[in-house]
Amino acid sequence: MERRILVVEDQQDIAELIAMHLRDLGYAVDCVHDGNKGYELAGSGEYDMVVLDVMLPGRDGLDVVRALRIDHVQTPVLMLTARSGEIDRVLGLELGADDYLTKPFSIPELQARVKAILRRAERRAAASEDAPERLQVGDLAIDTGSREVALGKRPVPLTAKEFDLLVHFARNPGRAFTRMQLLDAVWGTSFEGYEHNVNTHINRLRGKIESDASNPRYVLTVRGVGYRFTDQR
Repeated sequence: MERRILVVEDQQDIAELIAMHLRDLGYAVDCVHDGNKGYELAGSGEYDMVVLDVMLPGRDGLDVVRALRIDHVQTPVLMLTARSGEIDRVLGLELGADDYLTKPFSIPELQARVKAILRRAERRAAASEDAPERLQVGDLAIDTGSREVALGKRPVPLTAKEFDLLVHFARNPGRAFTRMQLLDAVWGTSFEGYEHNVNTHINRLRGKIESDASNPRYVLTVRGVGYRFTDQR
């Protein structure tokens, strides 16, 4: 079935350039140029993915992705930012974006990120058809059916990617993973320049599930390798 992608970008020449190269990959692509229309269409359920610029008229991209996740719309989002600082990227991921690219970006990199996100979405959809699991590690409870996490009796809100990362760890207690292995398993990509995104997600995940993120109980650092999940049940 043909994948449909929505491009929300206020610069029409950039939007059409993105659309042209995504159509080259066989995707159906629609473009809109303001945040309000982008939010409306992204929440319609008609698209498999959204490419979303941060700086938009009407409603900025950060507000759009925040509102989509509040509405429980889990359509994957690739954010685009022209700013050089980390704040947009960190905020976008924290609010629920699946990935980001900083302008200017190369077309091959854009295409690779889009393919990786859609690949990961297919894996997630296939996994959701399996029997739901309830994983319990200490005070941490993970329900793969409802995609809910609780620490004791306190719900822990996670982004889609944080949840996928946590489930991957919890299903493989005690196993050490390199950053590249985590990228391939959770993000569906082996793009070497993106390993720092694993660190960012690990830090945010620890901040949500660890009582002391500087002395973690669950997600442990393996020096010279990467990370592993505790095997202490």
